[in-house]
Amino acid sequence: MYLVENPVLQRELLLNLRMKRAFVLMFAYLAALGGVVYLAWPRQERVDLLNPVASQRLVNLFFLGQYLLASLMAPSFAAGAITGEKERKSAEMLLASPLAPSAILLGKLLASLAHLALFVLASLPIVMLCLPLGGVSLYEVLAAYIALLTSTITFGMISLACSAYFQRTSASLLVSYLVILPLAMAGSIFWWTTSETAAGLRLVASLTVVPAVGVAIIGVLFVGTTARLLRPPDVGSEGKEVVDAEAEMQQAVGLVIQRGQFPDSLFAPAKRDDLLPDGANPVFDKEMRSEIFSQGTLMLRVVIQISMALAIPLMFFCFYHTHPEWAPWYVCYVLLFNVLVGPVFSAGSVTSERERETLELLLTTILSPWQILWAKLISGLRVSSVLTMFLVWPLLLAAGMVRSYWTNLPALGMYVVIIAITCLTTGNLALFCSVLMRKTSVALMTAYLTVLALFLAPPAASFFARTFFGGTAAPAIVDRLGTVSPFSAALAVPLSVEGQSYGGSWRMPVDHLVFALVLNVMLLATMSWLFRIRWRVARE
Repeated sequence: MYLVENPVLQRELLLNLRMKRAFVLMFAYLAALGGVVYLAWPRQERVDLLNPVASQRLVNLFFLGQYLLASLMAPSFAAGAITGEKERKSAEMLLASPLAPSAILLGKLLASLAHLALFVLASLPIVMLCLPLGGVSLYEVLAAYIALLTSTITFGMISLACSAYFQRTSASLLVSYLVILPLAMAGSIFWWTTSETAAGLRLVASLTVVPAVGVAIIGVLFVGTTARLLRPPDVGSEGKEVVDAEAEMQQAVGLVIQRGQFPDSLFAPAKRDDLLPDGANPVFDKEMRSEIFSQGTLMLRVVIQISMALAIPLMFFCFYHTHPEWAPWYVCYVLLFNVLVGPVFSAGSVTSERERETLELLLTTILSPWQILWAKLISGLRVSSVLTMFLVWPLLLAAGMVRSYWTNLPALGMYVVIIAITCLTTGNLALFCSVLMRKTSVALMTAYLTVLALFLAPPAASFFARTFFGGTAAPAIVDRLGTVSPFSAALAVPLSVEGQSYGGSWRMPVDHLVFALVLNVMLLATMSWLFRIRWRVARE
């Protein structure tokens, strides 16, 4: 009942591998990796096998790209495995079947990661083409694949555990990304920094440390998640869909959110106990006071605690240590946090109305499309923006405590402006995807893919171009694409520390602000027009 005759595994595999999305993703994944190898292939007629630096850099970049892609894709496959059952009201029937909880969990895990493991193994012929260039042995390739598969299974188990502890896929997906983010960053830094200095250390770690740590994490999470599935506290009563805030606050461990205190009141206002005043927007009041917190504040508490735990060491190294010029990298961390958080609170704004079949009734009211849109947008922005601004206070603190930043106040101000406009852009893009799509899960994943492609692809292309085409005009052409990315704009802000200049010029940050403002205006205008023509309102 665990592998051969596991109905959960068989159903999930048939469902996932028969979808057109599986073949499209496989083609896109292999095409991207093949394109990287083709573009980075040595152009000289003769390759120096005694000093194969170019081939080593190519293989290292190949595996680093696969590792980052696996860390991004694992939660998308596994974070909704159990929450999907809860949302479809089928979790109770599944747990009441003769299957053991461990068999259910194992079937969900293997089915979620089978597609991703197939991606990783399918890339093996591409990397084998790089072996004749020298510099990398077959044993290093096998060790890298062992570490990669172990990391993929570990990330999948983390996502599956989050899926068991939360009731919504959006909450599970967000917490999964926040937990996996530091692990992915640590693995990427270790892989890239030891590429030339300690290749032997990396080989040993890939065969010993990574599998040992991965197996330990997988084992602990598997046992804990199995115990939760055996006695689930959130399954068995329809009344538990709405969490009692007072009871949850009494049982909360760690951070406690109090609605009547500042700054908690910014994103968790108290419930209304009086009549709505005349002229008020009922959609805005409803979204602000009850919609997001109907499932409790567990997700918010976890997000705040994890983000602050990561921000404190980064704040020390980037502002108060020996390298104050690292300030843009802390800004990049804040931007990445908003990229992960922003879409969650806006991607279901309109799709949830479709799923509840209330969108038609909403559009028949006297409210204008603009009133509905700005209410949906602000209600989602208030949470993501406040959570992001919790991480901005080190910038303001550094402006007063670190002498190096006293002459860089315009740069610090530009950092804050870039973060603010990014909060608006991510929320707007997620709301736009929610208008176009029919399901919240599809809208959320589309928003993530759009934001990642728009924000992270330009700096990744710039890094690739500088690494392999540093002496040509390619970096200058690719750098112009950085206008659409807040990460490139933040790294380009001029910063002067102890007489040395860092960053670039003011042109790219200013161009990015102009681009972001134009993009947001176009998105709002398009959504307003779609609402006026009653886009996808009538049931099919």
